Amino acid sequence: MSIQTQNPATGEVIKTFEAHSDADVDAAIAASVAAFHEIRDWSFEKRAKAMHKTAEILEDEAESLGAIMTLEMGKTHQAAIAEVKKCALVCRYYADEAEGHLANEYVKTEASEAYRAYLPLGPVLAVMPWNYPLWQVFRFAAPALMAGNTGLLKHASNVPQCALAIEDIIKRAGFPEGAFRSLLIRGSKVERILRDDRVRAATLTGSEPAGASVASICGSEIKPTVLELGGSDAFIIMPSADLDAAVKVGVEARNQNNGQSCIAAKRFFIHADIYDEVKARFKQAVEALIVGDPMSRETDIGPLVNQDGLDEIVKQVDNAVKDGAQRVTGGHAISGQGYYFKPGILEDIPKSSKAYHEEIFGPVMLLFKVESLKEAVDITNESPFGLGSAIWTQDKAEQDYAIRYIEAGATFVNSKTSSDPRLPFGGIKRSGFGRELAAEGIRAFCNLKTVSIA
Repeated sequence: MSIQTQNPATGEVIKTFEAHSDADVDAAIAASVAAFHEIRDWSFEKRAKAMHKTAEILEDEAESLGAIMTLEMGKTHQAAIAEVKKCALVCRYYADEAEGHLANEYVKTEASEAYRAYLPLGPVLAVMPWNYPLWQVFRFAAPALMAGNTGLLKHASNVPQCALAIEDIIKRAGFPEGAFRSLLIRGSKVERILRDDRVRAATLTGSEPAGASVASICGSEIKPTVLELGGSDAFIIMPSADLDAAVKVGVEARNQNNGQSCIAAKRFFIHADIYDEVKARFKQAVEALIVGDPMSRETDIGPLVNQDGLDEIVKQVDNAVKDGAQRVTGGHAISGQGYYFKPGILEDIPKSSKAYHEEIFGPVMLLFKVESLKEAVDITNESPFGLGSAIWTQDKAEQDYAIRYIEAGATFVNSKTSSDPRLPFGGIKRSGFGRELAAEGIRAFCNLKTVSIA
């Protein structure tokens, strides 16, 4: 696979990049090690100054950076600008909170002094996806750099300009030369980097097979990893819910980022008493979405990322219909230039259908009629994934039941699943392990050292 910018709105290849050689990669790792020996001795105040500058650059250049994202992977420009600003938010969060998150934690023992210390590990390889090409990276880079680690980025091969822009921003912000390097390489080159003794850990956001591969390699090398993989998030609507809000947010939650989000609401469990009404409202709202030029402010949904992505979604929907699922609306490719897809809704998906179990990574809502909350939770938990979940109900007992029994890394009540720098983020089961963001995210790649002084 070539490393290139291809505009999903037109299919046109805009720019092609020469992949980095093994020698280039070795030089980048050496520079990362050298930068680590420098930045680990920086004070938190000095790191924070550079991180605040990173946030300033992101905010000042949000429109141009957003345009690069839109060009390379197709999200609407307005969504891309919002993503850049969220990156600035995570930078400011860790600039302000890192010192507190990593402060020594004192424990009373027989020793004169005993405490937990959080110390940086060294260069960390981040393998990142195309769907949130800045946010996925900065939610790793901000805590990593503030902890005193350095970063090596293997970004998705279809967003090279985003990868290079991130490296440039961090360099301009004042971090040491080599503190964050983007490697323009193909996936086949990742194992060599993971097995390099100079690289101390890895984090990956992406597909289940990619995560399994990285975890296997790092396991054999005894290196820590954090994995954020796929999701098939449940969105449960009970009779006491505010239906206006549930429908509005549900459509947003499924179709955000052109439907290409791990934490998008994908399976909608609707109580039988309100099923017909909610389905009708969903249908009306989905049919009102505007699909078109992602640079237009009027557009709700831009193109899917590439031809393969479009073909896969079409195949999944068509196979589900062949299996007996009913097409409520949409769910088909739009003819013409670019990789456009009409958002859709399916219902009556048979348990024997792959669509009942697998993740559909595009703007397709799957509706399930349930007789009780227990039934909704039981079906939710049949999924091999466990990333996020949401329940809409005013009943406190139902809220508590969902929080306790849904098998997922997060449950949101009367809101959509989202990531917030102040809260840990991650999944269970085949959605990965470890946590990003908050205190857990910055501590993930630290040596938790026990210190005892007699």
